[in-house]
Amino acid sequence: MYNYIEGKLVEVHPTYTVLDCNGIGYHINISLNTYAEIKDLERCRLFVHLHLQENVMALYGFYKELERRLFKHCITVSGVGVGTGLLILSSLPPEQLMNTIITENVAMLRAVKGIGEKTAMRIIIELKDKMAKEDPGESIKIGVSHNTKREEALSGLVVLGFARLHAAKVVDRLLTDNPNISVESLIKESLRIL
Repeated sequence: MYNYIEGKLVEVHPTYTVLDCNGIGYHINISLNTYAEIKDLERCRLFVHLHLQENVMALYGFYKELERRLFKHCITVSGVGVGTGLLILSSLPPEQLMNTIITENVAMLRAVKGIGEKTAMRIIIELKDKMAKEDPGESIKIGVSHNTKREEALSGLVVLGFARLHAAKVVDRLLTDNPNISVESLIKESLRIL
């Protein structure tokens, strides 16, 4: 129904915000990641999801469209409601959540309050393929966006015949484990894994 709401930030709290759009104040539940992005702004645009349940209507807003897509994916998993979905995205930045699911890192998901072994496995099983289909331009950058090492390594691996998306997953995992790795070592380690 709604795609985004843009307006003046009247209130900003770690779990919700009130956004004034043409004289209407929208109470929007947000993640901690979104809070970190908007806390110092006067105006912003939030990509929203309207959740309807029995007698309750609630808006959930996200600073990045990718975060909203991940939220929508999460709440399709059996046993993961909107509260848990928001908690997951408050605990893990969107790119890290994608990486966690793609690399089947159950321990990382279990670190989120309220997520047990079975739910973590269900999230991975049900969302792994969806995460792999996300736009590689927005996916799995784990704090290395615009990183020349990452791009150089990826270019080298693509020239060697590896699929860019698959290679990106491996490169990003290696960069997450060792951000100071050299391009040469990054390519060698990626080749060992690929």
